Amino acid sequence: MALILSIAWCVFQFAIIVWPQQPMVSRPVHLVFALSLLFLTTTGPAWLNPVLAALSCALGGYFLVHADRLAGRVEAVDPILAVDLLAGAVLLLLLLEGVRRCVGWPLLGLLLFTLFYNFAGPWFPGWARFSGFGFEDTIEIMTMTTNGVLGVTTETSVQFVFYFLVFGSAYAAIGGGRLFIDVGLKTAGRQQGGAAKAAVVSSSLMGTISGSAVANVVSVGVFTIPLMRRAGYSAVQAAAIEALASTGGQLMPPVMGVAAFVMAEMLQMDYGRIAMAAVIPAVAFYFALFVIVDLGARKSGIGTLDPSQAAPERPILPRLYLLLPPVLLVAMLATGRSATVSVVAAILACVATAYLKRESWLGWRDWLGVVEEVARQAAQVAVPIAAIGIIVAVAVQSNLALRFSSRLIEGGAASVHAALLLTILGCIVMGMGLPTVAAYIIGAILFVPPLIKLGLTPLCAHFFVMYYCVLSMITPPVALASFAAAGLAKAGVMETGWHAFRLSLVLFLVAFAFAFDPLLLGQGPLPSVLAAFVGLLVGTGAWAVSLTGYMNGGLTWIERGLYGAAAVASIVWPTLTPGWMAALAAAAALCAWNAVVKPRLSR
Repeated sequence: MALILSIAWCVFQFAIIVWPQQPMVSRPVHLVFALSLLFLTTTGPAWLNPVLAALSCALGGYFLVHADRLAGRVEAVDPILAVDLLAGAVLLLLLLEGVRRCVGWPLLGLLLFTLFYNFAGPWFPGWARFSGFGFEDTIEIMTMTTNGVLGVTTETSVQFVFYFLVFGSAYAAIGGGRLFIDVGLKTAGRQQGGAAKAAVVSSSLMGTISGSAVANVVSVGVFTIPLMRRAGYSAVQAAAIEALASTGGQLMPPVMGVAAFVMAEMLQMDYGRIAMAAVIPAVAFYFALFVIVDLGARKSGIGTLDPSQAAPERPILPRLYLLLPPVLLVAMLATGRSATVSVVAAILACVATAYLKRESWLGWRDWLGVVEEVARQAAQVAVPIAAIGIIVAVAVQSNLALRFSSRLIEGGAASVHAALLLTILGCIVMGMGLPTVAAYIIGAILFVPPLIKLGLTPLCAHFFVMYYCVLSMITPPVALASFAAAGLAKAGVMETGWHAFRLSLVLFLVAFAFAFDPLLLGQGPLPSVLAAFVGLLVGTGAWAVSLTGYMNGGLTWIERGLYGAAAVASIVWPTLTPGWMAALAAAAALCAWNAVVKPRLSR
């Protein structure tokens, strides 16, 4: 049954590209498929799973029969029928159970509290008080309009996420993932700390097609974590490095993570522009991680692989034809094609590429496996982000978002830096118990408007929030990427999370850079963008040296402080200003001192 539903869902998704449907058809049908498959493929009472799946399918019938009425009705004016109340209540209950199964209690608890607040608004004190909504109003807002669970979050899943998941699964099936792992080994495997560097390179490449931290950990970590262990890294170190490297995939174009697609919808901006803007932050993320891994390996003397271990599984050159699908995807996005058209073309390219050489051929059973995997992943994504529509609707309809923004503006009135620090704290705290996309959506509602009023551009504000929500994937006590990596390495979960968090400190300055400098999001003349990019790499490199306390030898606390000061100054000062240039000059002078002068003086 699950396979039949998976095939039907894929047929539906590709059919609506050719024959577009109104939102009150495409969104609920998409969600019904997701709920049905989720209940059939997750753990639960044997008798209950088919019942919940059948209820989900019945909801599909309700929305198809009443689609025209729901699309044409006027909110708060047209009557609400008894069948609407029943169907809406069932949909909310199924969503809550779906969230419990695929995400767990942290998000479910937040959703239940949001619904409680929705009804009990008059009981809350101070600025959080509002009049509250009754049962009928709640059902209407949440399930009968495009403002609740059928709102922008579900639209993102319908229009973008599903197709990019198809691309990722198809590309992995034809051998693209293995190619990326071997490229990582070839480029970095024989260097000092080559095992960890290969993990960083492989995970960054895999991140271009997966967009999921946990999927990245599972697909790459099964190889890189044992490799790092053989090279001398502890289980905790290996798991933490892989978790952090995999987490960056949510920032790595062209696929990125679900949050990036939501951002495109919120900004009403083409996804291709979002992906292009993410290039420098993503490269800076992996450059900073690569540098701190390199310095750590040089300081400890571990991580170097034997030549036999660093050799790719198979020659890379004969497999470079597998790069055709991602190259096509990037090219189409860069030339202004829509994200949906671009990724469908890349999917077709995967199918064609699979048969260019006998070694990558896939049989019909293999393609059915891809379909099943896509449907399973899509259900795990679609249900939680649809449920987040509950939080969005309550925050907007109650004016909670507006009132919270006013308080944050007041708190950050003395300094925009204070508002940014409060935003970071909020994103990290929310992300400790929520998936990245959930934390980002809530953060975008609560934090982005005040940041814009304090002077950040909308694109910079959204990227700032998303960046720290992504980092929350490795922040204890709930850090899904760290948990997955710890399981593969048989390491302590909390120890892995805290070690990954300590490594991630090298990344915390990157978002501050593009918060103040739109050039780092590609917004400006190319020469200025390139200058800003070079300055960011120098600043993050200096920050990594300061954190590790190593640069061609151990550093004194004074030297570490000077590196840290140069890093912060190069990031806080706008590009090409005297302060920025002085900071870069100071960082270069410090590197020259430790690389050339200091070794000669010690002889």
